[in-house]
Amino acid sequence: MTAAPATVTMYTTTWCGYCVRLKKLMQLEGIDYVEVDIEADEQAADVVMNANSGSRTVPTLVFPDGSALTNPNIDQVKAQLAIVPGV
Repeated sequence: MTAAPATVTMYTTTWCGYCVRLKKLMQLEGIDYVEVDIEADEQAADVVMNANSGSRTVPTLVFPDGSALTNPNIDQVKAQLAIVPGV
């Protein structure tokens, strides 16, 4: 699954506490994202594994420019968005 342009894609699982926390913080900051459950979408799991040297670590965020952050804090997300053109 691919996100719409200028949208962050957050790869998650239903049981990931870090994912829940980051989603809440992103919502508080007004950061739009598309959530994809890697346990329900095999292609999404492949994206996460490619971004993490074979590991299925979540949350993994993929930005419009194709860059990715794994288990970032909200300040890292905001900093990454500041350097992504069009966001």
